[in-house]
Amino acid sequence: MNRKPPVKPTRRDFLSTTSAIGGSLIIMGTKATAGIKGANDRVRIAVAGLNGRGQSHIDGWMKADNVEIAYAIDPAENVLQKRLGSIEKKANGKFTTKGVADFREALDDKSLDAISVATPNHWHSLITIRAAQAGKHVYVEKPMSHDVAEGRVAVEAQKKYGVVIQHGTQRRSDAGVAGLHEALKSGELPRLKIAYGYCCKPRGGIGSKSPGTPPSNLDWDLWKGPAVIDQYHANYHPYNWHWFWETGNGDLNNQGTHQLDVARWAIDDDQTHPTRAMAIGGRFQWDDQGETPNTMFSMAEYPNGQMVFFNVRNVNYKDYKRQVYNEYYLEDGSVITGESHYQILRPGAAKPEGLKLSKGKVTPGGNWNSFISAVRANDPSMANGNVLDAHYGCVLGHLMNNSYRLGHEVPFSASAGQFADNQDATLHFNKLHSIMADGVGVSEKDAKYRVGPTLTFDPASETHTGDYATEANRLLKNPSNPDFKIPELSEV
Repeated sequence: MNRKPPVKPTRRDFLSTTSAIGGSLIIMGTKATAGIKGANDRVRIAVAGLNGRGQSHIDGWMKADNVEIAYAIDPAENVLQKRLGSIEKKANGKFTTKGVADFREALDDKSLDAISVATPNHWHSLITIRAAQAGKHVYVEKPMSHDVAEGRVAVEAQKKYGVVIQHGTQRRSDAGVAGLHEALKSGELPRLKIAYGYCCKPRGGIGSKSPGTPPSNLDWDLWKGPAVIDQYHANYHPYNWHWFWETGNGDLNNQGTHQLDVARWAIDDDQTHPTRAMAIGGRFQWDDQGETPNTMFSMAEYPNGQMVFFNVRNVNYKDYKRQVYNEYYLEDGSVITGESHYQILRPGAAKPEGLKLSKGKVTPGGNWNSFISAVRANDPSMANGNVLDAHYGCVLGHLMNNSYRLGHEVPFSASAGQFADNQDATLHFNKLHSIMADGVGVSEKDAKYRVGPTLTFDPASETHTGDYATEANRLLKNPSNPDFKIPELSEV
């Protein structure tokens, strides 16, 4: 499916574009970007980032109907060659994939239709924005943004260039999950009070690695790209970048992005961003060089009074209970649990009952084939998890993380939570604290919580107001390496 892109930045153009942006900040555009030959045309896609999720992307596109992996992109030569060999074997002569280190080389190809982004987080928005400018559709792994400001630029790039952008939050393709959220908003069920997400999966510490020389098979300058990093150490590559603020967002906006997105999806449709957010947690037991919390309770409140709670708990222990799901607390006291198929515990009931709901509206085909369908139709509205869904969900996590980062240390105790008269928050934080104290064995004498301030946020301007506004607004946009600068809104 060959499509002529409306704008194709060259490498020389990469650092400076001159197009001005206009229009509403929150309405997604659907301008057509180019002609489509037909629904059966082959879609040519590039996969950027070939470790971990990148392999899943390759497997997904290889199974999709009439899709060609035109480019495989990774700055690690050994990883690139390994994946090229795997793709060649699976393709069995149906197509040839070109391996490159730099995603810009793929975007220069006029016949490329789309790019699939599975790089570290600090690259997600930049590739998304540049791909949109080049007229390429984008499937971008979660989280779409590494900070609030670049997420907004990605939204405006989609609006201006009209490409399909689909977020890698697979539950958006689940008609069962969609059905619950439609029922919550239609009045079929009592009104939602709290949407609660859990990212509790066992992990271990990463130790400490001394600064050193990058391996010869890794293009370090290209790998770090937009991130401002003084020196290489071996904990950055290939996976532990997740636990450093320059490159990752911790588990809250790693695995947790899925459950955060589901929680925000349940909030009333007329709500965009929360107006208040706070977090409390710490990095306990591991004694390593990671920066992000391995334990966190966070909360956010929307203008309509609905709330999102979130729980990160990664420290392993003997009776660890893995929890990677969502709960829904309703105003009548009912609690809904499950995923795709649900149970409801009603007030006064001894046990939960099955909840029969109609399936919701999603583009069929799962997360991979739904994206291909949207690309063939050249229709951004078909994306399961579009650019606005991605932005709103990611910002929710960024605000919680930023509260944590601005926090101060207090003794590890149940009284550390500062929730005023919010009895629900106190109850759920105390559950987390009990697990950490009694299960993990964290003690007050040798550990501290980091208690973040309650940050106030203006959804319209996407900036902080009130106490801590100056400090919090600095965290809305990460420093950017000049050689890989995240564009300003005026540069889209």
